[in-house]
Amino acid sequence: MDPGNWATDIAGGSRFGYALIWVLLMSSLMSLLLQSLSARLCIVRQLDLAQASRRTYHPVVNFFLWLLAEIAIAATDLAEVLGMAIGLQLIFGLPLIWGVTLTVFDTLLLLLLQSYGMRKIEAFIVALVAIIGASFLLEMYFAKPALGELASGFIPSLPSDEALYIAIGIIGATVMPHNLYLHSSLVQTRRIDTTSKGIWTAIKYNFLDSAIALNAAFFVNAAILILAASTFFKAGLYEISDIQDAHRLLEPLLGTQWAPLLFGIALIAAGQSSTITGTLAGQIVMEGYLNLRIAPWIRRLITRIIAIIPAYIVILLYGEGETGELLVFSQGILSLQVGLASFPLIHFTSDKEKMGEFVI
Repeated sequence: MDPGNWATDIAGGSRFGYALIWVLLMSSLMSLLLQSLSARLCIVRQLDLAQASRRTYHPVVNFFLWLLAEIAIAATDLAEVLGMAIGLQLIFGLPLIWGVTLTVFDTLLLLLLQSYGMRKIEAFIVALVAIIGASFLLEMYFAKPALGELASGFIPSLPSDEALYIAIGIIGATVMPHNLYLHSSLVQTRRIDTTSKGIWTAIKYNFLDSAIALNAAFFVNAAILILAASTFFKAGLYEISDIQDAHRLLEPLLGTQWAPLLFGIALIAAGQSSTITGTLAGQIVMEGYLNLRIAPWIRRLITRIIAIIPAYIVILLYGEGETGELLVFSQGILSLQVGLASFPLIHFTSDKEKMGEFVI
């Protein structure tokens, strides 16, 4: 649930009403399919996606796959930078340029928090994101969306070229190619019975795990899009695609004082949770493709510096009002990387020789 999700959902709902909710559903199904394949690859072959690529493809091919995966991670981090900066602006009134600068230092904050253990960090972030998710779901109830129009949004249609552009962004924000590398690696940390029955059981439970998580993400994403459609689109406010404006969605429920505060806290929490996954994915990609390991804080700092450059350029040249467009654009870049991560994944899991009875 990173800020990129929020930006694409708000843009889709405010500009096209319920017309793009089918894209959210299809993206979630795509994500479930690909995540289940990445888990299957690891369970059966005990390799993550990057390691399997290094063993199979030519070094030149692997270098380009690594480079493109790094671009996807930088695009994800750009969304976290902007989300964090917008969160700080909503809470403290800081200009975005200062907020973007401060995000460099969250590398040090992340290392400090990690000393308390990952489980406590995860629980804290999940609690905050659950609060904002519950707020959106309650707000959706009060907004009373037109159910007939909402149902028609599940019929595939693209009203315009701009709708296609936002739909591409929704795919990138939902599937997130770097998570395929991350998921295929994290499964290695679990104890798995290596008998045929044990492997089938592990595949089944990993699928259920992914299904529960992605269903929850779909409902929160859908709630944001439905809210934007039933408030902004219905009122003719088609240009509201910025997260700064979207906290107004919560004002009728939470009041003008609490809406920006809670929205800002949840944005920062969502950004930090995605920052952690981005850092882990970056290490997995670099180790898997290049067999190169560097200190996590150096890795984090390099990725963050690459991400803040486009944020600086857009804010300084075009102003704070264009950050919403930059967020949607970053998710479009992510969607272009989906094929480059999923093609090797499908190749490996459909290899009868390597996968045996577990081939797809």
